[in-house]
Amino acid sequence: MQRIAAIVIAIMSERTADRIRETLEQAILTGEFDDGVRLDEVRLCTRFGVSRTPVREALHQLTASGLLDMKPRRGAFVRMPGFVEVVEMFEVMGELESMCGRLAAKRISDAQLKAFASACVKCEQAEEAGDSDAYYRENETFHQVLYQASGNGFLQSQAVNLQKRLQPFRRLQLRVRGRTRQSLDEHRQILKAVEDGDGEAAETLLRQHVTVQGEKFFDLMRGLEETSMRKTG
Repeated sequence: MQRIAAIVIAIMSERTADRIRETLEQAILTGEFDDGVRLDEVRLCTRFGVSRTPVREALHQLTASGLLDMKPRRGAFVRMPGFVEVVEMFEVMGELESMCGRLAAKRISDAQLKAFASACVKCEQAEEAGDSDAYYRENETFHQVLYQASGNGFLQSQAVNLQKRLQPFRRLQLRVRGRTRQSLDEHRQILKAVEDGDGEAAETLLRQHVTVQGEKFFDLMRGLEETSMRKTG
């Protein structure tokens, strides 16, 4: 019983950390926290009504995604990447994902194809429910199955690492009106290309899919900047 209780507590703590991370992600990307600002753990604990454990886990996750710099004995500081850096990351992500798609179309196993199709169905369910955060979580699985199906361990690790860095931006762009529906349509096309073993089509579709994500993110950020300027003007 004690072991089960410990597992339940760990799962709840993980979910709390994810909730805090998602909230802080949006706060950083929308300018609530300025670049270079130190995030105080005690204040965050008070804000979210939790202990330091989930807050620290959330801060570590944000450090892994590149939105925070964790400095020894000084704490966590906001690091907002510039547009050029984000553009460069999306460009590389597009090439990595397109390569994964081309290889996966040739190498994907029956079990992986089933998991790939299942992830697409779960994306459909999240889109129908109007839950962009749930859609993003299923979207992550969809792409990670593809990375694994490429059959190239090094490529998979590089794609996963960059996916983590782009996580905040890919999540935020799904809040652009109509983007989840568009993304879902793109997923269906990618799934069909992989099912058909059409590596060239899968490669092209995935490159376009990631490029559109970047464009939608920038559209959203421009809109937020304009809103902020009107409020302060």
